[in-house]
Amino acid sequence: MENFINELKFDDKGLIPAVVQDENTKEVLMVAYMTAETLKMTLETKKATFFSRSRGEIWIKGETSGNYMNVSEVRVDCDGDCLVVLARPDGPACHTGNRSCFYRVIDGNALIDDKSGGSGDALMREFATIAGRKAHPEEGSYTNYLFDKGEDKILKKVGEEAAEVVIAGKNRDKAEIRYETADLLYHIAVMLADNDMSWNDIFEEIDKRA
Repeated sequence: MENFINELKFDDKGLIPAVVQDENTKEVLMVAYMTAETLKMTLETKKATFFSRSRGEIWIKGETSGNYMNVSEVRVDCDGDCLVVLARPDGPACHTGNRSCFYRVIDGNALIDDKSGGSGDALMREFATIAGRKAHPEEGSYTNYLFDKGEDKILKKVGEEAAEVVIAGKNRDKAEIRYETADLLYHIAVMLADNDMSWNDIFEEIDKRA
């Protein structure tokens, strides 16, 4: 491993920029910096690991939020001074809850939020909150109530909400369908988190079928 690392061009602080892309969509998710040590850690653990310039310490993406970047490949540019990390994200890359840190667009003299991926981002933001509650329980949280009660309670709620969606569909009531489907998706997300899974596992299955 030392041989190829010696070929890379780290700056005078021992850092090299790393662009993280979704391995499937190739969407740019975030940019951070690596050292030789965190690059080795990334390749060994398959979890994107960086060096925080502001905190002056190593950080594993997702260690506190649960939104890990599961690395499949690291590419090096022709000059050896920049990396591209292909990864499967467990949740939003951005601390704001957006799927990508690059969710803003320059429009004239202003920055505006790009809402083009709204629905998918909403699912991922919600899942990030659920994963966060699992990792860091909060008193009074309904999500933590479900986790505390365990899988039987969680699965019972999934069944109940599925039945509500059926009733809403039968009633041909769009507002009711929208509301009950959102409830069902939330409880499915809790079930996924309880099984150490995420929406990405489901998206991968859908892609296989397509």
